[in-house]
Amino acid sequence: MVGHFAIDNLQPGLRPAVLVCHEGSGLGENAKGRAVRLAGLGYAAFALDYFGDGKAPPRDEAMARLGVLMGDPQLTREMALAGLHVLLEQEQVDTNRVAVIGYCFGGAMAVELARTGADLAAVVGFHPGIGPPNPTYSRNIRASILMCCGADDPVVPPERRVEFEADMKEAGVADWRIEVYGGVGHSFTNPLASEMGMPGFAYDATADRRSWRSMLDLFAEKLRN
Repeated sequence: MVGHFAIDNLQPGLRPAVLVCHEGSGLGENAKGRAVRLAGLGYAAFALDYFGDGKAPPRDEAMARLGVLMGDPQLTREMALAGLHVLLEQEQVDTNRVAVIGYCFGGAMAVELARTGADLAAVVGFHPGIGPPNPTYSRNIRASILMCCGADDPVVPPERRVEFEADMKEAGVADWRIEVYGGVGHSFTNPLASEMGMPGFAYDATADRRSWRSMLDLFAEKLRN
């Protein structure tokens, strides 16, 4: 697996760490760029690659690989744990201050990582793929959860958000929330989303800015204290 590790080497001492899970199209510039932005803010960030070749594959190949993971939550959890292990092995990382963020299916992967009971302070999903409820595993979640969704996302319709809410309640997850942005579709953080030519996929600068700010506010609360 080939990921992308970003850090500001001018900063002394250990940094809080963030694992970045890319969107369903593969490890592209959006996820790598987010890792670099986080590094500039004083975090150690590792963008894992759950497809395995360090770049975005052709769409058909990406969808085939994605289909395997969508049907196998255990494999998804194992791959997320492998990426987390790489991040925690870096000598600059404060292993007591760790978060995970994810885009599209990466958001689902971030939640699955939390469901392993991993010692995470925060989990953030951006236009996340929200999988079926799983209260048995969700009871293992120790992190604060933030899901940032577009109200018009064709991938995650309102009923999926309701199912996620019910899952969090049934599992007794202590701290979770969903932010919903009106008039916003899928892949709203990706400036190249419209080039995919898929209905309901579009970049939205306002939702991108607001969701990033919400993430930073959560990190300030959970990783900076």
